[in-house]
Amino acid sequence: MRRFLAAFIVVFTATAAQADTLRVAVSANFRQVAEILATEFEEQTGHTVTLSSGSTGALYNQISYGAPFDVFLSADSRRPEMLAETGRVSGKPVTYAFGRLVFWQPGSTEVTYKTLSGWNEKLAMANPDTAPYGLAARQVLENLGLWEKKKSLVVQGTSIQQAWQYVATGNAGAGFVALSQLRTDDVQDGYLLLRDELYNPIRQQAVVLSGSKNQKLGQDFLDYILAKKQQIIVQKAGYFPAVDPVVAKVSDTEGSHTP
Repeated sequence: MRRFLAAFIVVFTATAAQADTLRVAVSANFRQVAEILATEFEEQTGHTVTLSSGSTGALYNQISYGAPFDVFLSADSRRPEMLAETGRVSGKPVTYAFGRLVFWQPGSTEVTYKTLSGWNEKLAMANPDTAPYGLAARQVLENLGLWEKKKSLVVQGTSIQQAWQYVATGNAGAGFVALSQLRTDDVQDGYLLLRDELYNPIRQQAVVLSGSKNQKLGQDFLDYILAKKQQIIVQKAGYFPAVDPVVAKVSDTEGSHTP
């Protein structure tokens, strides 16, 4: 009996010693999808994934000042490229999803471009200087010739999550949010899926950070996200998939996009 217990303790200790904790900085828009993917990754590998979310700009600043993250799931491609230019990444940035922007007016049965053009109340959006979805929202308004008319109505959130909160709580009657946020809450109407040509592609890229002690595990996590099964999850959550053309044919026919 003692030998059995001793053997069990040795095996358990060895297994526990091999398990690592992966620290992932994830853009606010992708937090809930990342939670699903991280949970599955943990179950399959025995490792632990901890997520810290915020605006892409804020997370970038934290990483630049030495925050101890292993992986950065950005909502744009600019920040990962900036980190790569300064030697802070291992390997190259990889695209894991393309974000999609909507104009959301809760409680409305029909939302159109005419609705947006005529809107004259508080209008929520993320900060275009720090949040890629905020920049996309401003580009939409500029391309529709509405920015000068609407900018006095804008209520800015630090991230797309805060912009969503402003609208969801009624602090703003409408706003620009991510399609993925509405998919999470199973919102079926009251929003307009904005045409892709109205804003630059929201190419969401990820990097493994060079200061990480878990670089291989970080790369394994990115490879996992890019696998076909996980890309289907990403697409159903309200994004365009990153790479696989087969995945792009699955169920979601809203809008059009060419990476």
